[in-house]
Amino acid sequence: MKSFDDVGVQWHGHVAVVEIQRPPLNFFDVTLIEHIAETFEALEQDDQCRAIVLAAQGKAFCAGADFSSNGSDLFKPDAANNAITLYKAAARLYACKKPIVGAIHGAAIGGGLGLSLVPDFRVVCPEARFAANFVQLGIHPGFGISLVLPRLIGQQRANLMLLTGRRIKGEEAYEYGLADKLVPAEQVRDEAIALATEIAQCAPFAVESTRATLRHGLVDELKQRLDHEFAEQAWLAKTADHKEGMAAVTERRPGKFNRS
Repeated sequence: MKSFDDVGVQWHGHVAVVEIQRPPLNFFDVTLIEHIAETFEALEQDDQCRAIVLAAQGKAFCAGADFSSNGSDLFKPDAANNAITLYKAAARLYACKKPIVGAIHGAAIGGGLGLSLVPDFRVVCPEARFAANFVQLGIHPGFGISLVLPRLIGQQRANLMLLTGRRIKGEEAYEYGLADKLVPAEQVRDEAIALATEIAQCAPFAVESTRATLRHGLVDELKQRLDHEFAEQAWLAKTADHKEGMAAVTERRPGKFNRS
């Protein structure tokens, strides 16, 4: 298996823990998502692997894109190829045939929320935070969030998260059904491994067959939705409201939007 500086793999029996290694905030970009996708694809071909845990080092699970300097390369008007490549990699993550458990110990924001939706299950703690803050940035949600989030927590709760950009805490995520288990922070990874191990102890062909039935059509639908999300992001990235939204988030202040 190819090794990466920002993605590591540790084994626990038949469970592979795929760890994001960009602490403390684990900002994502095209490179990180491609590295995770390539790791998933290698594990998919490995008979030792019967389940995957997606985890992260540092304070956050994934704090989304890094807007601290000149803004994210994903949303710049001249960066269409970056976004297209990112969304192709996102589809590769969802195409993985092995069951995945997410160990979400901290913030999962924006694209980080999208990454946290890839697993079949999520183990979280009270300190976890989830937010689709795209409308606060003056941009359309991406990473398939507009499709997957409503399927997971219901349309109305997804509407609330996507149209306000509000953050929800670990307890509320568990109440919503966004999380499957709520445990103390120090137990998140162990509990995720325990759940993945429970899955891995079952007949692997049967697990993969059943999972494929449950997810039938998801990847094809996701690819279509990613195309739509990209088209919406492309024109919104050129608006003054998006420029203001990125400045406001960077400066930690409310945005002053003018519908322009």
